Amino acid sequence: MGRGPSIEARKNAVDARRGKIFTKIIREISVAARSGGGDPSGNPRLRTAIDKGLAVNMSKDVLERAIKKATGELEGVEYEEIRYEGYAPGGVAVIVDCLTDNKVRTVADVRHAFGKFGGNLGTDGSVAFLFAKRGVLWFAAGADEDRITEAAIDAGADDVVVDAEDGSIEVLTAPESFAEVKAALEAAGLKADEAEVTYRADNGVKVDGDTGKAVAKLLAWLEDLDDVQNVYSNAELGEDAYA
Repeated sequence: MGRGPSIEARKNAVDARRGKIFTKIIREISVAARSGGGDPSGNPRLRTAIDKGLAVNMSKDVLERAIKKATGELEGVEYEEIRYEGYAPGGVAVIVDCLTDNKVRTVADVRHAFGKFGGNLGTDGSVAFLFAKRGVLWFAAGADEDRITEAAIDAGADDVVVDAEDGSIEVLTAPESFAEVKAALEAAGLKADEAEVTYRADNGVKVDGDTGKAVAKLLAWLEDLDDVQNVYSNAELGEDAYA
């Protein structure tokens, strides 16, 4: 019977994944600070990026250095925001948001990923109209629905949705209200397990079997690319997609 990965190999894999997460957050901080200034109190995008960094135990020194590089206090790399749109197998719409210092490399990597798993890149705007930008605060099952609902609505949230299957709760906001609603909930002692401004599809596309597996592999491959910050899709995947 074969042996599984060694403890050292597993640790190296975890460290590598952690490094990728840190890199993506630092790039997001860099672009947010360069475009909106280095003061998080007046820059909601930067505040959100910093919160993500703190949530994965990034040190304040690392976060501050990233901000200083972006605002010119320290020498650093300038990243460009690029969005790619395309279709995965089964007619699944995909948006890929990237931050890169080399557009030629990035588009080659993204195009290769789509081709490898039976998808294809589209033109600008080809799928974006299927998605809406939303603030989402997610609470695991067991959170106090009544308190969350009352605080969220008072703070100006658009909706509170309870998942009928797993009991989790989502607070949905307009992007510009996200920081205010998040702060109000936290002031009420209600800290979300996950909080982000993201893109949500208006309608999902259910895919299963081999098609579902191909879609899952494509999305995972894109997520793992160094220049990719976020991947959004309208895929509704069953558990067999990850088998």
